[in-house]
Amino acid sequence: MTKQQNSYIYAGFSILAWSSVSTAFKLGLGHLSPVGLLFISSLVATGFLAIVNAFTCQGFAGFSRNAIRSIPAGFLNPYLYYVILFTAYSRLRAQEAQSLNYTWAIVLSVLMVVFMKESFRIKDMGALLISFVGVLVISTRGKVLSLSFDDAWGTALALGSSLVWALYWVVSLRDKRDNQQKLFYNFLIGSGFIMAHIIISKSQLLLSGATLRAAILSGVWVGIFEMGLTFLLWLKALQLTDNTAKISNMVFLTPFISMFFIQNILKEPIHPATVIGLVLIVASNLLQKSSL
Repeated sequence: MTKQQNSYIYAGFSILAWSSVSTAFKLGLGHLSPVGLLFISSLVATGFLAIVNAFTCQGFAGFSRNAIRSIPAGFLNPYLYYVILFTAYSRLRAQEAQSLNYTWAIVLSVLMVVFMKESFRIKDMGALLISFVGVLVISTRGKVLSLSFDDAWGTALALGSSLVWALYWVVSLRDKRDNQQKLFYNFLIGSGFIMAHIIISKSQLLLSGATLRAAILSGVWVGIFEMGLTFLLWLKALQLTDNTAKISNMVFLTPFISMFFIQNILKEPIHPATVIGLVLIVASNLLQKSSL
C-alpha cells in the first residue's frame, strides 16, 4: 500500500470520527450541562494525550516551561471554545450549530490579514459575503428577508465559537512546538481553566434525570474522537500525503456525512435551509482556498 493510500485511510477515519461528534454533543447534552460535558471530555482527552506523549521521544521534558507557554492557547481551546460551542449546541438543533461553526475558516482568513499581515484579496471578500448569506439562510431557516432568527443568542454563540477557534489557530501558528506536544499542554492547561470555572461558578454538571453511564460514555467519545485521537490521525494523513490540498479539502465532507448521523440517530429532520446554507458556507471556504 502506498503512502498516499495510507493517507486517504487516515483521513477517512478522521472524517468519520468528526462526522459523529455533533450527534455525540447532543446526546451528551441530554445528560450533562455544557460545562459538565466539557469537564469529562477534556479530562479524557488530556489523559489520552498524556499517554501518547509519554511514549514519544519528547516525553515530559521541560514540563513547567511548556505548561506556561500553553496558557493563552489552553484558555482558548479547550476552555473558551468548547464552553461557547457546547452552549450553542444546547440551544440550537445539531444541524444548525454544526453548520454555523463551519464559518471558522472564513473568520480565520480575516484574522490572518489582521495578525499575520496577509493580503486581503477580492476572492476573500466574495467568500466572506457568500458565507454570510449561508449563515442567514441557516439561522432564519430560509426566511432571510424577514430576518426572523429562531434563536438569535444560540446563533451568536455558534458564530462566536468560530471566532475563538480562528483565534486559537492564529496563536497556534505562532507556537513552533511540535503539534502533538503543544496539544497535550494546551489541554492540560485548558482543563485547569475548566475546573476553576466549575469551582468559581458552582456549575451543575449532571442534568436532572441524567443517566450517569450515558453521560460518561458521551464524554469519553467526545474526548477521544473530537479532541484527541482524531487530530493525531489527521496530522498523520497530512504527513503521508503528496498532495495536501486534496486531503485538506476532504474535511468539507464532514458536515454532510454528519447530517446522516443527525437524521438517523438523533431523529432530527434536516431542514432544506440548513442544506442550502451549508452548501454556501462550504462553497465560500473552497473559493477562499482556491487558486482563482
